[in-house]
Amino acid sequence: MRHAATRRSRFPASTTMRTMPGMPRPTFTRSLLTPRHWPAWLGVGAIWLIARLPQRALMWLGRRLGALVRRVPSQRRRIAAANIALCFPELDAAARAALVDANLRDIGLMLVEFALGWMGSKRRMTSISTRIEGLEHLEAARAQGKGVLLVGGHFSHLELCARLVSQRIRIAGMYRRMDSTVFEWVVLRARLDYADAMFEKDDIRGTVKYLRGGGTLWYAPDQDMRSKDTVFVPFFGVPAATITATHHLARMSGALVIPFFHRRLPDGGGYALRLGAPLDGFPGTDVETDTARVNACIEQMVREAPEQYLWVHKRFKTRPPGAPAVY
Repeated sequence: MRHAATRRSRFPASTTMRTMPGMPRPTFTRSLLTPRHWPAWLGVGAIWLIARLPQRALMWLGRRLGALVRRVPSQRRRIAAANIALCFPELDAAARAALVDANLRDIGLMLVEFALGWMGSKRRMTSISTRIEGLEHLEAARAQGKGVLLVGGHFSHLELCARLVSQRIRIAGMYRRMDSTVFEWVVLRARLDYADAMFEKDDIRGTVKYLRGGGTLWYAPDQDMRSKDTVFVPFFGVPAATITATHHLARMSGALVIPFFHRRLPDGGGYALRLGAPLDGFPGTDVETDTARVNACIEQMVREAPEQYLWVHKRFKTRPPGAPAVY
């Protein structure tokens, strides 16, 4: 384990990788300044100010926001409670309620961490205590000339930790366009400042080409996307509609699949990031088996820090035929 600020990346991107296809850097147009976009710009300004707070003040604000989220009745509380009851049947009612409360408080920290991940300065990133283990697995993949799929889950600090790990290794990501054109311009530019490339979620050709060229792609396949390319495989023992893209991307590109876990340490201790060993024999011949293996990896990550997982997402909104609705 090493502090992220102590050394430059040992994995510089090659010229070939830097010119591979991906989303172009967005250009500014005067239409973004029209009055209908002013509320969005006010939001951007607030995010910029939050990202400039000292770390202690930033985390204090996140905890206060989390306390507010926990107290206000909302649909998100009901979703989190339903997910946790389904995934942790071994917990009694009091323990499940405590986990729901902890998860809702964590949303406040998620909000300020997104601000920091998007708009924090490079100097600020190097000051954040970051422990990374498992880089030897990435080194071995690079020595073989292999691309890498870093497969992880939707934890509250995913945006910040993607930026933190990018200080040590060049990574790309997959991206879904935002509804707000202002936030689309701001966030995509911010991500392209630290990412090797960003690929739209349907840009399979560009993604595969990047991986074949030895690139490293961060990917989180643990949300119910209501896509036709899904199978029902267990997640915490519950059949969950899960996209099969991890299997297909690995098969088409020859990339290794490496589990990538990150968690926030207690008492302001920073963040711990871990790269696991590549999944052996992945991809196999059966897409359902491979997709179930990926879900099992993510489930193991969640069990290490359950309060930091995005339980407010409707993970089980698509149900097997005949199964009752969860939400």
